[in-house]
Amino acid sequence: MASTVEIPLVGGTADGEHVTVELDPNGRPPLTHHHLGSAGLADAEIYELESVEVDPQRWRYSWRGQAA
Repeated sequence: MASTVEIPLVGGTADGEHVTVELDPNGRPPLTHHHLGSAGLADAEIYELESVEVDPQRWRYSWRGQAA
């Protein structure tokens, strides 16, 4: 069974929400997260993985813009 981690979303319409993602074999989450809007992929926003300065094993997804 794959390990999972809960990561906060920062910025965009999903600011303050958290997503649960699977870690890869090296213990890292996916580099991006596509947060679906009310219209599905048509409203998706792209979030990019960042390390939190205080702890390199702690992450957040920061808003980068609309997917479409």
